[in-house]
Amino acid sequence: MDSPRQDGLPDPASHPFGSRGRVSFPPWDNPSPFGPGGSSPHRTNPEVSEAPVHEAAGQPVPSRVLHPPAADEQEGIYPLSAKGLVKQFGHRRVVNGVDLHIGRGEIVGLLGPNGAGKTTTFYMLVGLIRPTEGDVFIDGEKVTRMPMHRRAQKGLGYLPQEESIFRKLTVEENLMAILDFLDIDPEERRLRCEALLEDFGIAHLRRTMALALSGGEKRRLTIARALATAPTVLLLDEPFSGVDPLAVDDLQQIVLGLRNRGLSVLISDHNVRETLAIVDRAYLICEGRVMSHGTSDFLINDPVTRELYLGPRFSM
Repeated sequence: MDSPRQDGLPDPASHPFGSRGRVSFPPWDNPSPFGPGGSSPHRTNPEVSEAPVHEAAGQPVPSRVLHPPAADEQEGIYPLSAKGLVKQFGHRRVVNGVDLHIGRGEIVGLLGPNGAGKTTTFYMLVGLIRPTEGDVFIDGEKVTRMPMHRRAQKGLGYLPQEESIFRKLTVEENLMAILDFLDIDPEERRLRCEALLEDFGIAHLRRTMALALSGGEKRRLTIARALATAPTVLLLDEPFSGVDPLAVDDLQQIVLGLRNRGLSVLISDHNVRETLAIVDRAYLICEGRVMSHGTSDFLINDPVTRELYLGPRFSM
């Protein structure tokens, strides 16, 4: 099966977490991911946000993405997109022509079994691996050959699976270590640090050493650090890995809060249930190609997705 499959998006009320999000963000003066944005149209109906046509029924389905599509997205320009990604290691082609996009205010999942090319695709988007063929775009600008720090300057944020905090610095010092590198005045740094501490519920821990934090607190600090540069797109690598159930729910609410503020999020994770519970749609990559693409409900009920990845007994 060479072409990806796709379905429409469900109504917000049908989502297991609704439109809740406990995180709020201030209207920073510099370009921020929390301003107005839109979802990404695949095949759009001008009356319905993000209304792809169901393959079987041929009918548009209302979206649960909270923002209408932006004008540039109607022209095919997205916060993050990739076209024809190919990666070959020696004689082995591990990624073979992957196309994908993430719209404004949209959470997108990247799923796939081990060895399917999912992680390689994710790392090509981040900038850790350079594609053999194809291109990566941020807001329509080609960034394929840009290193990670240049992509970060263009608005790409990355949260690695490994712990990415300074263990021997306090919570506040961890945030300032990022903010001090930004070209903003000291007062703006202070205000942004305070906002992040408050928004992520870690203000009471500001003078606590990072090594003394719980797993959930470390995750909150890690995400706050990733947002210190005000990215427009955030890529999360295995965010639910090794996280206890209470912390998973907390993290899901944080991600939903980011989406509600217009930030675009891409999640690559092997924890399928936790990922499908919050994404607007997801791509399934197998054998280096996008084999299926659609909403969580569509993928769960898709025979191809079940055969290749989920298995016959999978349920939410």
